[in-house]
Amino acid sequence: MEVNDKPFWWEAKAPIKSPETSWTDHVDVVVIGCGFTGLGAAIPLARAGHSVVILEKNNLGEGAAARNGGITSGNLRPSNKDLVRRFGLEKAKQFQVEAIAARQDLYDFIEQEKLDCDFNLVGRFLGIPDKTSLDELKRDADQFYKNFGIQTLVSDTKGVSDYIDSPKYKSGTFRPDIGGIHPSKLLHEMIRVAVRDKVKIFSQTAGENIKRVGQSFKIQTHRGTVTAEHLIVATNAYTGKELPWLRRRLIPVVSEIIATEELGENFVSHLMPKKTMFGESLELGHYYRPSPDGKRILLGGRRLSSNIIESRERLKAGLLGILPQLKDTKVSHHWFGNVAFPFDQLPKIAIHDGVIYPAGFCGSGTVWARWLGQKAAGMILAENAETVFSDQKFWTLPFYKGDPWFLPLAMNYYKLRDKLSSPNKHGT
Repeated sequence: MEVNDKPFWWEAKAPIKSPETSWTDHVDVVVIGCGFTGLGAAIPLARAGHSVVILEKNNLGEGAAARNGGITSGNLRPSNKDLVRRFGLEKAKQFQVEAIAARQDLYDFIEQEKLDCDFNLVGRFLGIPDKTSLDELKRDADQFYKNFGIQTLVSDTKGVSDYIDSPKYKSGTFRPDIGGIHPSKLLHEMIRVAVRDKVKIFSQTAGENIKRVGQSFKIQTHRGTVTAEHLIVATNAYTGKELPWLRRRLIPVVSEIIATEELGENFVSHLMPKKTMFGESLELGHYYRPSPDGKRILLGGRRLSSNIIESRERLKAGLLGILPQLKDTKVSHHWFGNVAFPFDQLPKIAIHDGVIYPAGFCGSGTVWARWLGQKAAGMILAENAETVFSDQKFWTLPFYKGDPWFLPLAMNYYKLRDKLSSPNKHGT
């Protein structure tokens, strides 16, 4: 079987050009980037009466928003213990409270707007391959319920089979408030809503030259120049050299996914009885899920090799390490996209020289991208802008310009940690 190098999601909703619309020389707000972040900012701004233009350098739906796994985790990369150590107990709670609010806000948006995106609140099972104490997991789960009102279920080795027919995990935890979506469908539905609300979107239109002129911004494109009172940069892991301030503060990381050939709903249901979303308590663990139609399995992880064949084989080996029953299964799709990490591995929203930058979602952009896009809009509207992520320093390294030469060293370090079985998070 020839492997398709385009995202599986694009079979249902492929990238498109923007609808025909007239160019405008002056608007209230220009947003650069038409992913979940840019649309998350544009929609509330347009509804508040602002004129909004989105500039997207590619076709709509070619970026990370339509390439990801479609799991609504809203994960924070640091563990709860790390957050408490770094910020104290109360501030650590604020991060988790906002994660819960961001996730619920996405669900509410999907329901209120009646978005056709295969949303299903099926929960997420986190597989734990080491011999972590069940008592410790239960204490963490009890504390999480006490603090946030969400019941995390803990499974021993026998209970793992309720979620996944796999020999890999010694235990696991289940969060009922995490679900799955079809990311490309969600993006296209958000585009539909934005256009309906009078947002002007221009695909294949890069902001080639951006200048601050007094209190305004001039953005030059091949279509012409547009002047705006406000500018939101929503490019995240696809930030180019034309945006050096943001580029210096993000570490782009390649994440890639494989999809199996059709296995049939009965077989997938046998392997994944509850058809939940899945993750692993490892630094370089995999995330995986059934396809929305229940006929395939999709599995993703961080890329460790620039060789496409090696990368594909590594993902297939990861899949077989979880589900050896699939040893004769073929891979139908293999694709990749970029995710972005700030140096402290926490999402960010910052203002520099008047430009608003929501960015750095650490591989959990399905939830964080739209949420922080809305917070960027709130900064302009002077309402609903409160977020714990606005007061975190967005720092960089001396001489770093966006080319992460140190990434192979970091990946080897994380591989070693996984080999020594020191998971960075369990209960949540």
